Order: sequence, then C-alpha cells, then structure tokens
Amino acid sequence: MNRYKITVEYDGLPFHGWQRQDGFDTVQQRLEESIFPIAQAHVTMHGSGRTDAGVHALGQVAHFDLANDFECFRLQECMNAHLVEVPIAVLSIEKVNADFNARFSALERSYVYKILNRRSKPAIEANRVWHIIQDLDESKMHAAAQHLVGNHDFSSFRAAGCQSKSPIKTLDRISVRRCTDLIIIEVAARSFLYHQVRNMAGSLCLVGGNKWTEQDFVEAFLSKNRTLAGQTAPPCGLYFVGVKY
Repeated sequence: MNRYKITVEYDGLPFHGWQRQDGFDTVQQRLEESIFPIAQAHVTMHGSGRTDAGVHALGQVAHFDLANDFECFRLQECMNAHLVEVPIAVLSIEKVNADFNARFSALERSYVYKILNRRSKPAIEANRVWHIIQDLDESKMHAAAQHLVGNHDFSSFRAAGCQSKSPIKTLDRISVRRCTDLIIIEVAARSFLYHQVRNMAGSLCLVGGNKWTEQDFVEAFLSKNRTLAGQTAPPCGLYFVGVKY
C-alpha cells in the first residue's frame, strides 16, 4: 500500500465544509471522487483538520492510500483536471511513510481571520472577509489577544457541539495587524476547539470597537462561560493556512 500526502487550496463558499456528509457537497467528497478516474479505486481522504461550511483553505493537508504506485505529478494533474469546475486546487502530492498521518502527525496548525474595516462593502473580496463598518483599533485588539497565548481553558470560546475531550488548549501565538483597510488576525496552535478562532475574533472586535476594555476581554476569557464572550465571527473571513509536521 502506498501513502500519499496532498496539499490543497479551496474556496469554502460552495461547500458544506470539509467532511463528507450525505446529501451535501463537501471538499473531501470532491477530492475522493477526483482520484477515481485514474486509480479506479475508492479512497478515503484523511484531513489534517475539518473546516466548516464557508471556511476557506490555503494549505489544507490530507493523506490517502492507494494499492497501486502512481507518479505524484500524474496524480495531481488528473485530480486537478477533474476539479476544474469547482474552486479546489491540488497544490502538491508527495509519497510519505506509512506512519504519516495528516491529522495526528501535525505539530502546529495555523489560521488567518480577515476583517475588512471600511464603510464601503467588499466588491472583490465579497464572501472572503468579515465586513465591519465601525472603526476598529487593531493595536487594542493585539494587546488583548496576547492574554490568550499559552496553555489555558478556552471554554469561553468553545462552541456547543465541540467534540474535544478537554477545553484546555495551548495557543502558540496570535497577532492582530492592519494592512490598509484589512485587519488580519493570525493564530497558531497544535489544535483548536470547535469555532475557537471565530469566537476569539468576535470577542476581539468588541475590544477594537471600544465596546469592551482589555480587562473586559480578560474577564470574559477567564469566566470559562461562552455566553459571556462575544459573537461567533462569520465563516467567510476564516482561512486554514497550513500545517507543520
């Protein structure tokens, strides 16, 4: 059996998330179906992490197994040819050892959340950013965000339905910066809770909009109570950036 590591980019808007689900169009299903014409075999794509409906990816990683030995370039070309009508692109394929696991071998996952902070609506970046009209102070957001770095109980940013055994996670780093009208939140950790990044973004925007002080943010975080934190930011602004192994 041959194991392959694949890196893909996709626009999450048309899909009901990464994970295959009956009756819904998903990224995992499309990738699995794109392999069949060349492999003549049904495969299971094991992703490094799941993305929700509407969430994008710049460097999602997955692995799959095939009995036959295929040239990686040939596999990639075939898959991209069968994905031409959907916004998914296979960026690379490489052979890996049998003990490689896209999910469990991961040491760090990184995400970016994008906020368009201006009065005019997005034209080019529609459905790619969270549009907020009110002025946001990115320096206040960055200062508040630093309280999240380290090993903590992130219950305040944990969505209902989260399947993680524990709310305790280690956030390696988080930053908030502005590039003209775009505010970019960058985060990295080995793993995240369900909706954790979007929930953190929603609370940080309360600080940036002067609805909360930095201390308000810290108190909401330490409360371990999801109802005391900010809203869940919409999926359109979230991007799965990549994985380190």
